[in-house]
Amino acid sequence: MGVTSSGENPTASGSEEAFSTSRWTRGNFWFPTRIVVSPLRVSRVKRRFFGSSEESISILQVASVKISTGVFWSDIVIESTGGTDPITSHGHRKGDALRIRDLVESFQVARR
Repeated sequence: MGVTSSGENPTASGSEEAFSTSRWTRGNFWFPTRIVVSPLRVSRVKRRFFGSSEESISILQVASVKISTGVFWSDIVIESTGGTDPITSHGHRKGDALRIRDLVESFQVARR
């Protein structure tokens, strides 16, 4: 749970931050979902016993970031302008959800 930075090639792609869900939320006990925000894309990575699944939306294609907060955890819905299925993730800390939204907005402004 929390934020991790990935430094694959910081000069080429800028900073990248990853946000993990809590293991105490549904569907995240064995393999917590991760939202990775970079200057190029927003990705949802869900590991499984055999492999993983990943969805991503280009930063320029993000139409909105919706945050629904509960007592303990927040749900995030990231919609694209292309009309495809949104990226959804539940079980994030409230601070992480707000940081995801702020990062997406700042990367969009920087790319324009």
